[in-house]
Amino acid sequence: MKVYKSFDEIEYDLKRLKLERQIGMEQLKGIKGEFAEDLKPLNWVGTVAGIAGKYGLFVLFKKLFR
Repeated sequence: MKVYKSFDEIEYDLKRLKLERQIGMEQLKGIKGEFAEDLKPLNWVGTVAGIAGKYGLFVLFKKLFR
């Protein structure tokens, strides 16, 4: 536990903690926006197409080298 020697030290720490809290909230807002963007159907189409392409290439090579 920190021992304060003046009210100025207390006020300084309170301001610092308030700013840290605001920074944390802004970071959470950014993460929330990124998460919402990742859940959009258009992003899923690209992911599924990429996976299907890799699987198709794998099947093609498997048939060629059999």
